[in-house]
Amino acid sequence: MSVEHVRPGSPAADALGGSYVYGFDLDVMHPYMIRAFEPFFRPGRLLELGCHEGAFTRRLQPLFDDITCVEAAAESLDKARAALGSGVKLLHSTFEQAVLPARYDNILMTHVLEHVTDPVAVLRRVNAEWLAPGGRFFLACPNANAASRQIAVKMGLIAHNAAVTDAELRHGHHRTYSLDTLERDAVAAGLKVVHRSGIFFKALANFQWDRLLRTDIVSREYLEGCFALGNDYPDLCASIFLVCERGDE
Repeated sequence: MSVEHVRPGSPAADALGGSYVYGFDLDVMHPYMIRAFEPFFRPGRLLELGCHEGAFTRRLQPLFDDITCVEAAAESLDKARAALGSGVKLLHSTFEQAVLPARYDNILMTHVLEHVTDPVAVLRRVNAEWLAPGGRFFLACPNANAASRQIAVKMGLIAHNAAVTDAELRHGHHRTYSLDTLERDAVAAGLKVVHRSGIFFKALANFQWDRLLRTDIVSREYLEGCFALGNDYPDLCASIFLVCERGDE
């Protein structure tokens, strides 16, 4: 999946010749996340842990025939059900209490683990109960060392790279991961990390991107350049991600 798949009328589409405003995460990061994950996808079932209102799930629907989502927030799940239709199985549950009917060839958790009270316990369930033999687990989180965040530290806006800001705390964040701490928790849960990288070099805050994408300053080529540069400098990206397989339980 490429930038051609941004939703018509989004700010990213505006940058590429469309109109109307949405958000950096939904319209720039989501397509690039799919693009980063897609070479590692396995044929078969997909489980998404934390689908929120289904925006990311919609991008997965053309790629998978069998999708199950687990979401703890009832209001978000209702919106996801309306957005996704009957083709996606939706389960209202916390990860700690979820009872799933199968193992899955692909499991995705994007920008969710930082919200989880006991991340290693949940990752152990992924490894021991939910991931099929030969399957892949895709784990993405906001990056403590993103260039934009490091600039904010130098400006005195954030105490240190991994700090949880007041706004993040209000949104339910318990921690801010970097590649080393994310891999630490995955390995502690028994998962085998087979690939690690970052998605989209990011020197501006989200609100700055949202304003910028309403203009014609940013071209498609610039977005592509930021994505490509992120492969060279994963530690400076907006998001970091691991691709994992089943390891010792």
